[in-house]
Amino acid sequence: MQGATGRGMSMADEGAGTADGPRPRFRRVMLKISGEALMGPQAYGLHPPTVDRIAGQIQAVRDLGVEICLVIGGGNIFRGLQLTAQGMERTTGDYMGMLATVMNALAMQSALESRGVYTRVISAIPMDQVCEPYIRRRAVRHLEKGRVCIFAAGTGNPYFTTDTAATLRASEMSCEAIFKGTQVDGIYDSDPKKNPEAKRYARISYDDVLSKHLKVMDAAAIALARDNRLPIVVFSLDDPSGLAGVVEGEGRFTIVEPA
Repeated sequence: MQGATGRGMSMADEGAGTADGPRPRFRRVMLKISGEALMGPQAYGLHPPTVDRIAGQIQAVRDLGVEICLVIGGGNIFRGLQLTAQGMERTTGDYMGMLATVMNALAMQSALESRGVYTRVISAIPMDQVCEPYIRRRAVRHLEKGRVCIFAAGTGNPYFTTDTAATLRASEMSCEAIFKGTQVDGIYDSDPKKNPEAKRYARISYDDVLSKHLKVMDAAAIALARDNRLPIVVFSLDDPSGLAGVVEGEGRFTIVEPA
């Protein structure tokens, strides 16, 4: 797993100490969460206490001195593929889904800024009255200033998922790892909710994820991460150690990395 000094450091390795305490293992990370993660116990939409809880985890990572950016899906509000299956044009459905991700990004921004965390929502689709347009150098500067960047509207193109958008932005921002928050504590060989004998992987290669058809991210996202040697850490958003603990190598998770 890549650390603050370059890719290839294990999450079990200790960061070098400084006069002010231990150095964070990562300098900059991407957090990818689904829109469904914001629903909480509801069947649809946003659950403010859940949004605030996740915002608290993001704040804890930022307080470690780690630069953090996010991509949030839009499935809690709109799923373009479902309407496509019912006859809607795919391109139209995907654009509607992109707008849903902007709504989620604004909700997370509000939760973070209520905690005093400076945040920028950056959209791949220009909408200047709502958020900033995506300009790579400006986004990098926001991260360098300690602001949380939330990338919205996917890649700005239909036919690409928010998983692919997260991997693309992580590569452009020179992130050292992608942390994907899910409902389970890693990658299993089958659905652990349906199969109590499901095996959890501690580490797995990109090629094995693709060949075994494991539902971690879509194939385009996995291939892009592989080509850029960008580790993916899959963990549960309900992990007792929290996102900050997982970033520090605690808790349970699966690392997707080169073989």
